[in-house]
Amino acid sequence: MTGRELRLAGLLAVGLLAATVVAPMTVDARPAFEIPVHYATDGDSLDRVDGEEWGRAPPVTVPMSSAGAAVPSADNTTVEQIQVSAARTDDRLYLQVEWADPTNDTSAASVREFADAVAVQLPTDPAERPPIAMGGTDNTVNVWYWSGSGQTQELLAGGPGSTTQFRNGTVATNYTHTDGRWEVVFSRSLSAPGENRTTVPSDRDVDVAFAAWNGSNMERSGQKSTSQWYYLALGPGPEGPPYEAILWAIAGIGIVVTTLVTVQGVRRTGGD
Repeated sequence: MTGRELRLAGLLAVGLLAATVVAPMTVDARPAFEIPVHYATDGDSLDRVDGEEWGRAPPVTVPMSSAGAAVPSADNTTVEQIQVSAARTDDRLYLQVEWADPTNDTSAASVREFADAVAVQLPTDPAERPPIAMGGTDNTVNVWYWSGSGQTQELLAGGPGSTTQFRNGTVATNYTHTDGRWEVVFSRSLSAPGENRTTVPSDRDVDVAFAAWNGSNMERSGQKSTSQWYYLALGPGPEGPPYEAILWAIAGIGIVVTTLVTVQGVRRTGGD
């Protein structure tokens, strides 16, 4: 191989190496319905909406649609998507939920006022997938509910209309409404602090779903936007940017090797 060919091959290798760094930032190879979970040691940072650790947790856009419940105006909902980021420490799970809402509805003082709200739904038994609409009689869900009024509740549900509030809620929240967007951070210990609550596994994936209400649109109860089941990627396996980078690197090396072999073959045969 001549010096010129070596220089060309070197430039090609450098270009492909750069592609392994840039391409994962522009191409999302994440499995459908996966929410990556960032592992962190600084729980104090994750407690805050603007904590630095949240910059390391890749957000996932989750489409929302009307829950279709049998209540008046059930289809009249306005939250079309939310963004979800997830993180964990050795003993605690954190979920940050963001969505656009120009109106900051925090009061429910009268019968015609409703606060904005968002909820997280987890299977009580992480090994099972309950019915998406608030679980079922034999397959319950653990719900974390936050309201713009500042209220946070931890709930148990076994189907629509069966919601029961735990006496001692253990879910902590932090939130802000800035530039027409809500940002709400939920957190709770991985271990279940009592019966009928989800023990969040640290070695396997767990399903999760979301709901949101726009108070100024009179949304409350079953008039809400909901997601499909997603899953928190807590288990072992390939997920996130490191996995994508490895794939791109392997592909780049393969292309370089193929190119070099082709160049060498053409040189030997003289192009015949």
